[in-house]
Amino acid sequence: MEILNGKFEALKIEKNQSKEEIFKLVKNYYYKYHQKGKFIPGQTKIHYAGRVYNEEEIVTAVDAVLDFWLTMGEFGEKFEKAFSEFLGVKEVIIVNSGSSANLVAIATLLSNQCHGKLNRGDEVITPAVTFPTTIAPIIQYGLIPVLVDCELGTYNINLELLKEAITSKTKAIIFPHTLGNPCNMDELMEIASRYDLFVIEDSCDALGAKYNGRYVGTFGNMGTFSFYPAHHITMGEGGAIITNDKKLAKIARSIRDWGRDCYCKYNEQNPFGTCNNRFNFKLTRFPEGYDHRYVYSNIGYNLKPIDIQPAIGLIQLKKLPEFIKKRNYNFTRLFERLKRYEDELLLPVWSEKSEPSWFAFPITVRKNAKFDRKRLVSFLEKGGIETRYLFAGNILNHPAYENMECRIIGELNNSDIIMRNTFFIGIYPGLEDSHLDYIIDRFKEFFETL
Repeated sequence: MEILNGKFEALKIEKNQSKEEIFKLVKNYYYKYHQKGKFIPGQTKIHYAGRVYNEEEIVTAVDAVLDFWLTMGEFGEKFEKAFSEFLGVKEVIIVNSGSSANLVAIATLLSNQCHGKLNRGDEVITPAVTFPTTIAPIIQYGLIPVLVDCELGTYNINLELLKEAITSKTKAIIFPHTLGNPCNMDELMEIASRYDLFVIEDSCDALGAKYNGRYVGTFGNMGTFSFYPAHHITMGEGGAIITNDKKLAKIARSIRDWGRDCYCKYNEQNPFGTCNNRFNFKLTRFPEGYDHRYVYSNIGYNLKPIDIQPAIGLIQLKKLPEFIKKRNYNFTRLFERLKRYEDELLLPVWSEKSEPSWFAFPITVRKNAKFDRKRLVSFLEKGGIETRYLFAGNILNHPAYENMECRIIGELNNSDIIMRNTFFIGIYPGLEDSHLDYIIDRFKEFFETL
């Protein structure tokens, strides 16, 4: 036995030494081939978003590949724990994208295991200015979207119109904290409580934003996040659902994992599950001793990430506080220098209780401006400054959604203004003062041509 243990330890040491040799080569590769070139104003493209990383993410990804577990495993479990600690929530369920997070969140509320569950035909309030995969699950599950307008400046859901939208058929609210700018959660949660509505916070663009000292995503029944390369941290692709409700978490995990009833963590050393009861459940309509791992209590999917993704995410999560700080620094630098154009540009607005974690810098060309959005955006793009419109604008104008069954509150005037006049530019942590100074100079040059 001692000989076997000695051989095992020797093999372990040899394995670790081999890994260290590989990691050294990976680090050298990063320093040789991943370094960014010098910024040349007018020539180097300034992206609206991008990955910010160093050798640590690549080394950790290679570490996960060398183990070759591939599907979600040790790194996934570590990330869920670390993310829950960061946000101060009880439950985190990671998935393969933010879009899947929204899908699973909606599906969870329709599960027969959910107390007060949603049913097909129930109404769900959501803003008309949205990203498609915030509204898509509502439609895909036979719920009726009730579209309300948003505010100009904050670009968040208009709470006065939200109150007008509520009927006896209203069962839930799903909304984004647009571009990392928190909604008024005091008022929204008071409305939800008064009418007993489920709340899903789409926080895919708002990781690290706070309202009244509390992270967004943690107020409602569930919050959703995205780890796409453009977002606050990245796994490449990836997302998460968070909740403080253990029952909702169990349902969400089931739906993510094929609809499986069993929630034991798989352990090769203990094939009977962490409950030690895998083959001893008394289940109606199943033969005695039926394997609980293959009982399905929800109609689900396979939406797990592969373990390489959360391996990268763990390193990114450690850097998140600095990322947020840099985003907000970049935002403030632009805001202070672009204020001189406020007669023609509507700059972002946020509430006193909000601590945004800005995803981007939104701008709306005012109605009385001497130019239109196309002219300004074209000028910026020709100078190498990337722009994006505010997601879908008014979702009703898109071919996929123009004939959907829905209820509309009011005229959606602001949603149409946003579709015509709003765009955003980047403030992500990869931008330095030299990039921002060039952006500011480019705006100055544009206004001097008018």
